[in-house]
Amino acid sequence: MDRRQRIILSILFGVITGFVCAILFACLLRCFIRYINRTPILKGPVVFSPKITPKSLQSALANENHLLGSSPNGSYYRTVLDNGLNIAVKRLQPFSNAHTNCNGPPFKDVHTKRKIQQELQLLATLRHRNLMSLRAYVRESDNRFSLVYDYVPTGSLRDAMNKVRENQLNLNWDARLRIAVGIVKGLQYLHFTCIPKIMHYNLKPSNVMLNAEFEPRMADCGLAKLMPNTDGVASPYNAPECLQNCSRYSDKSDIFSFGVILGVLLTGRDPLDPSFEEISTGGNLGRWLHQVQEAGEAREALDKSIIGEEVEEDEMLMALRIAVVCQSDLPADRPSSDELVPMLTQLHSF
Repeated sequence: MDRRQRIILSILFGVITGFVCAILFACLLRCFIRYINRTPILKGPVVFSPKITPKSLQSALANENHLLGSSPNGSYYRTVLDNGLNIAVKRLQPFSNAHTNCNGPPFKDVHTKRKIQQELQLLATLRHRNLMSLRAYVRESDNRFSLVYDYVPTGSLRDAMNKVRENQLNLNWDARLRIAVGIVKGLQYLHFTCIPKIMHYNLKPSNVMLNAEFEPRMADCGLAKLMPNTDGVASPYNAPECLQNCSRYSDKSDIFSFGVILGVLLTGRDPLDPSFEEISTGGNLGRWLHQVQEAGEAREALDKSIIGEEVEEDEMLMALRIAVVCQSDLPADRPSSDELVPMLTQLHSF
């Protein structure tokens, strides 16, 4: 090999070595930047409200709390901070390797813990008059999260409808329509204002809180995405496309759930009523409403306690048509929350 060839090879080797070193340096620099910019895993209470301090929250959670209710994914409690503020706490079931939701990875490593923390911090940014805001959360040592919300003493829509069925509460059409409009406005905010779009995933009357004026506030927005035990839990509020594969969940699945709630408000009936399992009723509340509408007997489906003036009855019959289309089997046949807001608000002046 002559001197000229050795020079060429030396230059070529130097270029290749420099190129490889540059790539390695760039990769290391990128990893370093990601490392310093990553979200730290926070310990102890993470608070988003000026009315709550980490110390007072930890003290309240350690005390005896009043059980409000429970679900497959956790229990609800009421507790009082040292400043006298009543708060509602949802203590989720522990996240573990053995239990995971198909919407998210198992709770087994630092990356997953950080991902769940980021999701909760995103949910804490939601601000709408018809949503329950996440005020704080605590990650406990047993892979369990406690979520803090405002306490609503008047209870949920499920509580209200149970009282209506037992003749303990008179909920007129104006109040029921106000509830429906509030829920769909909250969905419109989640689906069209939030970036990225947020789905509720678990919309049902027990997750709709009501204040003294029957203004609704949806709770548990987006939480089912993180919960470990939502797979296989059958509910009449679940859209048919999600019964076997929750990865198909979309904003139109929320609309199906809303349609069932609207049907409950109009009829006063519980979709878990065993009579809906009979073939003659179509198998569920939505198909039964479709049947009576097709038969021209829609008025017979309305809750007799709210039938009054002729104008109100016309509004209710129109709302029943909306409830039926919201419960269409195919997601594409359901209206969006953006379309539902004017459809419902035009029924009555709000």
